[in-house]
Amino acid sequence: MPKRQPPKNSTWVQLTKDFVKEWPEVLEGLTFQNMPVKYLIYIDIKLKNNITIHYDIAQELKIRKQDAIARFLKQTLATNYNKIINVDMKFNILALKKDMESKTSLLMSKTFK
Repeated sequence: MPKRQPPKNSTWVQLTKDFVKEWPEVLEGLTFQNMPVKYLIYIDIKLKNNITIHYDIAQELKIRKQDAIARFLKQTLATNYNKIINVDMKFNILALKKDMESKTSLLMSKTFK
């Protein structure tokens, strides 16, 4: 049976298979390849020339839409792919946990009426 693919959603950060394969420590303990941008607080991309691209997503979400941020991140990662030595992402775990709990509760209440 083929693996179910996540919905095509332009507000999600799409991590390429090469990215996941080459930097497994970035996603250590996580088993996803897509995540809504709203759960990222920031992303730091360190390049070989010691330049760090810091993108404060929490701040950007106040003025830009998620799809614009996701496009920028995808373009930045694609453009600098060969120059990247490290990627640091900070997630808003509390928001993710809250959303997961509410969605789980909703699903369970519908399932076990």
